[in-house]
Amino acid sequence: MTEPARHPDIQPTMADMRLVIAASSMGTIFEWYDFFIYGTLAAIIGKTFFHTADPTLQLLLAWAGFAIGFAFRPLGAILFGFLGDRLGRKYTFLVTVTLMGIATSGVGLIPSAARIGIAAPLLVLALRVMQGLALGGEYGGAAIYVAEHAPPSRRGFFTGFIQASVVGGFVLSLVVELGCKALMSDTVWNAWGWRTPFLISTLLLAISLWMRLKLSESPVFRAMQAEGELAGNPFTESFTYPGNKRRLFIALFGIAAGLTVISYTAMFSTLSFLKSAARVNDTSAEIIAGLGAALGMASFVWFGRLSDRIGRKKPIVLGYAVTLLALFPLFWAIGHVANPGLAAQAARAPVVVSGPDCDYQPFSSEQATNCGKLLSDLASVGMPYTLRDGTTLAVTVAGAPLPLAGYPWADKAARPRVLQDDFARFGYKLGKVEPSRSAALLLIVLLAVVMGLSGATYGPVAALLSEMFPARIRYSSMSIPYHIGTGYFGGFLPLIASYIVARTGNPYAGLWYTWAVVVVALLVALWGLRGGPPRDFADDAVPTA
Repeated sequence: MTEPARHPDIQPTMADMRLVIAASSMGTIFEWYDFFIYGTLAAIIGKTFFHTADPTLQLLLAWAGFAIGFAFRPLGAILFGFLGDRLGRKYTFLVTVTLMGIATSGVGLIPSAARIGIAAPLLVLALRVMQGLALGGEYGGAAIYVAEHAPPSRRGFFTGFIQASVVGGFVLSLVVELGCKALMSDTVWNAWGWRTPFLISTLLLAISLWMRLKLSESPVFRAMQAEGELAGNPFTESFTYPGNKRRLFIALFGIAAGLTVISYTAMFSTLSFLKSAARVNDTSAEIIAGLGAALGMASFVWFGRLSDRIGRKKPIVLGYAVTLLALFPLFWAIGHVANPGLAAQAARAPVVVSGPDCDYQPFSSEQATNCGKLLSDLASVGMPYTLRDGTTLAVTVAGAPLPLAGYPWADKAARPRVLQDDFARFGYKLGKVEPSRSAALLLIVLLAVVMGLSGATYGPVAALLSEMFPARIRYSSMSIPYHIGTGYFGGFLPLIASYIVARTGNPYAGLWYTWAVVVVALLVALWGLRGGPPRDFADDAVPTA
């Protein structure tokens, strides 16, 4: 089976293509804004809905809620993939954007845990499930819709705008948050103002629906309708269609898993790193991350267009390989530029913790042993440390012992303050810093480079996945592996990376998760992705080097 021929009377004009790209991209921006605003405000969400005395645990619980939404994306992919292949691309992603808008607005209306107790986090998790279901159907619909309108020679270029729209949603979430904070006092923002970005989702929903209602159905889907070629059960057929299991495996492990951990590292890990380990002022960190992401967005369209000329495989494989070589050096550079004093002091006066029972459990509200409590306190102030075995609990800074005799072990709130005062005597400045203008500009460039790695691996993918699968089951076959990969490998990245950092005391250790997943993705992509120029799906297509 080959791609269904389009009827001459339903060929899109360039004016049609501009509307298709604009409406699909804007809708995708708004929908990812809805999803990312939770991640952008993870710290305050943790305080409001997952209240606990341990700030590290608060953040981990908030990231767990973030991961829950991703965990339900594959189910949304199955449900809306079925509808998209049976009922059409257009109406399916009208439903997904509506569901997303309602769920996001709802988060802004939930009372705090202090008022309604356990019901608060449960309601947040329920709405995150709704968001995950909606997003599971959104991306595949928008990407396929544009791909099926685009001429084959420009498919990578046109779908590159959909890929860039994902980052656009992240940037928009930062812009709205910063704009709201600028218009409010800190007291108002912390009390209720942080809910405003969630409620703005209602306006974004109205704009998305207005734009998408103007669209007509995909010409490829209409051709299949006219020819009676629609799949009876797209989900089942995705696993029974000849050769499709192999394609699903490649799409999951060679494409979705790799591109997503790079993308979320470029967005969330960089922002979290600036705020925590680098101790950059929160507002400055968000501005720098937003500008870096916005600058890097162009790479998604550029690599999509490049893939039209040199094929889809080369940019993706190259992006994976460069990521493996450059990921750690880029983050080391970010750390040194953002807070050179802290980086230099950590090198001059390394912190070493030794003692018995030094088993730190990040998900415990309070650690069982004094060593565990000390590690928790170090993690809460962003202090890197090295852990060694010992018979007696001790902390040394540049080889000199830190006095622990008067440490307030029973007062959890006071311990981090005491710890900061103790480290100040050794030259550590653990307060928030404001990067200089030149440092901020260099950080923006470094973050744009990290985002460019995501552009290389993400930009060509909407076109690639559309070309990998037969049109009759394309929505399901593309969405299922994509959202399993992004939902589990990517969605759990902030949680897993934060956990690794908290357990090791090394602010860079969480990057090993990204590195390991990219290694697997590179090997699968080298083995399974088809080389050569782009081409439409055909049953007899075989991989070439």
